[in-house]
Amino acid sequence: MSSKRKPDGTKKAVKKRKNSESNYDSDLSDEYPRAGEPSTREVVVDELRPMEKLPEELLAVYDKGPGKLLIAGMVSWEMTGKRDSKGVTKIRPNLFTFHRFTSETYRSMASFCAAAHSVLIDENWKAFTFGRNQLSQLGHGDTTTYEKPTQVADLADFNVIQAACGRNHTLFLTDTGTVYACGDNKSGQCGVGNKQPTITSPTRISYNGPPIIKVGCGAEFSVILDIKGNLHTFGLPEYGQLGHNTDGRYFVNSTKMSFHFETQPRKVLVYVEKNKEGHVLPIENVNIIDFACGNNHTVAIDSKNRAYSWGFGGIGRLGHAEQKDEMVPRLIKFFDTQNRKVMRVFCGSSYSLAISDIGSLYLFGQNKKTGEANMYPKPVQDLAGWNITSIGTGYTSIVISADDSLIAWGASPTYGELGLGDLQKSSSTPKEVTRMEGMKIPMVTLGYSHSMLLVNTEHEKTKEKYDKLPEFVV
Repeated sequence: MSSKRKPDGTKKAVKKRKNSESNYDSDLSDEYPRAGEPSTREVVVDELRPMEKLPEELLAVYDKGPGKLLIAGMVSWEMTGKRDSKGVTKIRPNLFTFHRFTSETYRSMASFCAAAHSVLIDENWKAFTFGRNQLSQLGHGDTTTYEKPTQVADLADFNVIQAACGRNHTLFLTDTGTVYACGDNKSGQCGVGNKQPTITSPTRISYNGPPIIKVGCGAEFSVILDIKGNLHTFGLPEYGQLGHNTDGRYFVNSTKMSFHFETQPRKVLVYVEKNKEGHVLPIENVNIIDFACGNNHTVAIDSKNRAYSWGFGGIGRLGHAEQKDEMVPRLIKFFDTQNRKVMRVFCGSSYSLAISDIGSLYLFGQNKKTGEANMYPKPVQDLAGWNITSIGTGYTSIVISADDSLIAWGASPTYGELGLGDLQKSSSTPKEVTRMEGMKIPMVTLGYSHSMLLVNTEHEKTKEKYDKLPEFVV
């Protein structure tokens, strides 16, 4: 693809630590070392602070609508991430082009690079979920797979402004800065302060600090950002992804090792940089304004538009030019030395993306199984000059809306989430999705093997193209 000229304007013994994350096919498997115990800190829900509405300017950030929903990729939710169809009750053909899905209008949506479930927020700020639900991650109080978006009844009285999906858990953020969680809690990733394995219905997290303005999920951990610029993390600490200067490991005896999980939010206190001599120095008064989570890593931006990363360091996804796990947030020196401000960040399973102050897109890590990884941020030259609106990051796939176009790429195996059609299922380089040309697409999000678009049908050309697209009926 040619570049475009930019216009003006519980405790349990665990196996020996692996040197790499789980493989692609087993990424959604529930076979993961689990252990931990509740924190000694306790928050009594009845004593939590009274709720007030978040400022209107913050609410506006999450309103990407009104938009109609398009979907592509694997839509057999029970099959996602599995090698065979054993035990799968319903198999649907993959969608290799984008299809209309439901007639409703939405403001926002969420999924995750290791998730087979999704959240939709409608024009009334109500949460709807669909997809895989074996650990109650949809919040409906059961474990039934939902083919159609279904309102989360327990949140019907709340305005949900943002949501985040982990591998098998979900966070919901309301307009009062309150967070609710449901799904898998074996690692404490629901943050409710106990070791109950599954949270079947949305439950308020065990937190009584300043209002929360953003939520995010890794595979088995969670991150929340408060209005004062502090990050709080909880869940699995195995690779340092919680940023608490520990991987949570301890020996029960001479032959048995366990983890200590964080079962409720804990504030990230330390941010560091490494100088040319290799000395680690603290950075004071860090005020975080945004962040993104991969499977086992996080990238964040502070108020000075500096980027930090921590967690699993394999194949360069942290951008530090070394494959080392980081236990606390570490400044990405590449951007600092280049005098480049980082405006937005995104994370896939084993890679990260950053947009600079001049609109350049950088990729670090690897969004393919083979080949050379980017050990430090490198510009994506094919996107030079494009005005990026939204980015969706899947397991290996990336889909970007920019300048009324849709751009996608991802190495095989893909499942139709690129929307390129059944004749070209994958692409190693960015490629324009010609069927979407000229459409206003304010938001893109990806799951493990599906992608979703919000399209603005109030725009005449977008409405015309939307009406001609096939419909996905369940």
